[in-house]
Amino acid sequence: MGLFVIEDFTTSCGVRVPALRVYYQTFGLPLGSAPVVVVNHAFTGNSEVAGEKGWWGAAIGDHKVIDTLKYTVIAFNIPGNGYMGTEADMITNYQHWEAIDVARIFNYGLQVHFQLQQIFALVGCSLGGGIAWEMAALAPELFQHLVIVAADWKATDWIIGNCLLQEQILKNSNNPLHDARLHAMLCYRTPLSLKMKFERTTHAVSQLYNVESWLLHHGEKLHKRFSLTAYKLMNQLVKTIDISKERGSFAEAVAPITAHITIVSTDSDLYFVPQENRDTVTELREMGKPVDYYEIHSVHGHDAFLIEHKQLEQYLKKVFVR
Repeated sequence: MGLFVIEDFTTSCGVRVPALRVYYQTFGLPLGSAPVVVVNHAFTGNSEVAGEKGWWGAAIGDHKVIDTLKYTVIAFNIPGNGYMGTEADMITNYQHWEAIDVARIFNYGLQVHFQLQQIFALVGCSLGGGIAWEMAALAPELFQHLVIVAADWKATDWIIGNCLLQEQILKNSNNPLHDARLHAMLCYRTPLSLKMKFERTTHAVSQLYNVESWLLHHGEKLHKRFSLTAYKLMNQLVKTIDISKERGSFAEAVAPITAHITIVSTDSDLYFVPQENRDTVTELREMGKPVDYYEIHSVHGHDAFLIEHKQLEQYLKKVFVR
């Protein structure tokens, strides 16, 4: 576990932070002794990507597909996510932050704090994938591989609309974090996955439908481990993913990127829908960019990248098993 401080950081909206503390964790081999893999966490995730409590322990660890006996893994916490920090590190003026600000912070950590000039792979999942796109656009020659999982280079109208609904819940509910999570869980799964899981059954004691019990459980679970302040910020960051902003177009934004790009979608994802990534891959190939595209086949929707470990492992192996 570690931290560094960025003095006089100014967001893209012009808000100045006199001293921004950034927390991170490293896993695997010592820095400087092995290829570096950077992993960006998702919406309610954190830097604990490996180990007993790691949210992506299925993919990262000793003898796993991202093998900590072969790589150095770096994972930053998005500032204000509440993990490893203090109350003073929380970000309350979330409206003045954008995804590109986090990308700038993470690249500062890599290039200035760690003084890295070349990174083997940058991997981003969901929100972390959008931030990864922004990092590659800002530092187009820094990464050899860019691996995007269940994410997109932009917030679509569908994403922006869902972020607005989330914000309305966060502003108006009497139990905002809990209730926002209920809606989010429906975005992360699919009608078929819920049908297969519950079959309209009811809970014997409460008489609630089991799908209701499950949603309420996830609301309570997140309420206990996450903060409302952090959730508002993460929702804002998702809404502001867009590497074409002030760069003219997607093509102009990615033109300087030298990384080999790997994109993994899920065929049933109702949040970052796969057709957007199929269109992205078509455009990248027309530009002559080296890109591989894979789809996880699953009923589980957006969350399939956390459920269908075997399928995802097969695709990640093509980058990390050498």
